[in-house]
Amino acid sequence: MEKSLSKIYGSAADALEGLLFDGMTICSGGFGLCGIPERLIDAIEASGVTGLTIASNNAGIDGVGLGKLLRSRQVKKMISSYVGENKEFERQYLAGELEVEFSPQGTLAERMRAGGAGIPGFYTKTGVGTLVAEGKELKEFDGETYVLERGIRADLAIIKGWKADESGNLIFRKTARNFNQPAATAANICVAEVEEIVPVGSLDPDSIHLPGIYVKRMIVGAPYDKKIEFRMTRAREAA
Repeated sequence: MEKSLSKIYGSAADALEGLLFDGMTICSGGFGLCGIPERLIDAIEASGVTGLTIASNNAGIDGVGLGKLLRSRQVKKMISSYVGENKEFERQYLAGELEVEFSPQGTLAERMRAGGAGIPGFYTKTGVGTLVAEGKELKEFDGETYVLERGIRADLAIIKGWKADESGNLIFRKTARNFNQPAATAANICVAEVEEIVPVGSLDPDSIHLPGIYVKRMIVGAPYDKKIEFRMTRAREAA
């Protein structure tokens, strides 16, 4: 039987089949709860794979997003920028159960971009003179001190897009683009979940954010429920 060349899979579990293994490194896109690959995270949890190193801007919140993988104790190490809304993350870290590598937000994005571009390391001023620079190489350029940061390469990238065509050319929607684009390029294989897949030729080539060459497998994850990471309210003013 001739093997199908389609990138479209029927479920998240099918799309991840044969890709997951204990001790692997995963780049995960999204910002807070915006633009996170929810269906793929659920499938990773269901797979039972353990010892994961995950590079992501944040670790979700308790029981939502990557917080599900923390709750199930499948994560060994997080490479993150912001983790302030996750109590389980805090508990595991303070108890010595979770290894954490904090990275400034812009540096983390550039580490993923560098990994995708084949750049093993780069120098930045961000973090010089702080704990971020401890144990790292420092070098002077034009009288200024810079710290060497390593590019990130992962075994797998999981990302969330808005719309894609059947060949994997993908568009992100507004802030859901954050970290998804660089994460997709920084791994040996990228699996994307999107809200809609349209025929090839339906998307304006000038509007493509991620070329299909980076996307190896896709699923339609819709419909989604809009979750709020941190709800803030105030009393309604009297009429």
